[in-house]
Amino acid sequence: MKKVNSNLVLTANSTFTLLFWRIGKHINNSTLNNKRAKYGGQIVVTLSRQLSWSHFIALLPLKNPDAKLFYAQVAASQTLGVRDLRKRIAAKEFERTSIANLQNTSKHPAIHNNFKDPYFLDFLGLQNTYLEKDLENAILRELEAFILELGKGFAFVERQKRMIIDGEDFYLDLLFYHRNLKRLSL
Repeated sequence: MKKVNSNLVLTANSTFTLLFWRIGKHINNSTLNNKRAKYGGQIVVTLSRQLSWSHFIALLPLKNPDAKLFYAQVAASQTLGVRDLRKRIAAKEFERTSIANLQNTSKHPAIHNNFKDPYFLDFLGLQNTYLEKDLENAILRELEAFILELGKGFAFVERQKRMIIDGEDFYLDLLFYHRNLKRLSL
């Protein structure tokens, strides 16, 4: 009896497959004139090619759809691992970037999404009161983490950069370059 049922199932499956293929071919020929449907033009490459299932699990609890999209795009464009993605979500990068974007008065597109507000400097391990020198040393110890906290596009250029203005020596504590803006930053 199993032999008959399996043959019946195979016949039914192949019949349905052929039926659906013929329906699709008829729609393609008669309705679409062998062209792609308009809704198909809006289809973009899915993030599922760039993110793992674990990435999506980390994004699911987010209630704000804009935040989900922001973190998904950041994870895909910067090839973040799940652990780094979770850190960004925990540090509220979307919310802080949104606040900085609201305060940004420039309409230049390169500036949008490049800054965060406020800066969290807890990772430096400084006490409540500290000298400027202590801050500089702590930043240099944690330079990689600090640059990531500033936002994307920053590169460290020099420490204690000497500048001569009107014959007088000045020293910039830390000098950064922003690649997207093509500008130096103090």
